[in-house]
Amino acid sequence: MKVARVIGNAWATRKHPILEAKKLLIVEPIDETSAKPVGEPLLAIDSAGAGIGDIVLVLDEGSSCRLILGEDRGPARTIIVGIVDETYKNGIKSSYH
Repeated sequence: MKVARVIGNAWATRKHPILEAKKLLIVEPIDETSAKPVGEPLLAIDSAGAGIGDIVLVLDEGSSCRLILGEDRGPARTIIVGIVDETYKNGIKSSYH
């Protein structure tokens, strides 16, 4: 699981059937304390109702992603599973909003 910031939307006129009616977002992994980028952007399926600027929890593992979607097969690897309001590390609160 990764912490990431939603940085954009993605649209597709043609999709695999398991992606029909699913919102696709571009997320950038971040350090959970400093909120600085720590990896390359990813295309993720939104299951949490996230939007641009939100800090999210991202699951980047195909079989778990498909399990959440209720699908056995298909081109699904990365999914947003939650929206983060704040984190704590060593008793120090990090707020993202």
